[in-house]
Amino acid sequence: MSNDKKKVTDKAGEIAKNIWLAGVGAYGRAVDQAQDRLEKAGVESPKLFRDLVKAGTALEEEAHEAKNSFRDSRNSVEERIHQVRENFYLQRLGGSSELKSLHAKIDLLSDKLDLLTTTLTEQGVIKVSAPRKKTGTKKTAARKSPPKKKPAAKKKAPVRKKSPAKRSST
Repeated sequence: MSNDKKKVTDKAGEIAKNIWLAGVGAYGRAVDQAQDRLEKAGVESPKLFRDLVKAGTALEEEAHEAKNSFRDSRNSVEERIHQVRENFYLQRLGGSSELKSLHAKIDLLSDKLDLLTTTLTEQGVIKVSAPRKKTGTKKTAARKSPPKKKPAAKKKAPVRKKSPAKRSST
């Protein structure tokens, strides 16, 4: 059996050697291909480099255009939102100074109205009755019959109204 063992060992050694040689051959082929590519790259590299720069420039321009387009559309949307807010007065709520100004204007108008009412009452142009007090009760659905009309009294000569003083535009 030692002869059989020797044959098996020789066969295994031969297989191992072939595997080793295949690996060395693959490495040699890879080195040859790398050298060929390096030589071609050395000859073609300026042209390849110029082509890559040209393609990169085109891509950079496209990126800038896309970025500017995005900014424009974003600004456009923001401007539209701003315009809508201004149209509906939602940009900012009325400040306390604006409210105080409105209250002052209302007070001024109330004073002018009181003065005008007093003046017209003193001249006899209008009659002012005391304001009714609210009782808080609701009126019933059934209404009373309308009051009877009094006989028409003699008409007095029309009172000539004086023109009110010029109003200031405040």
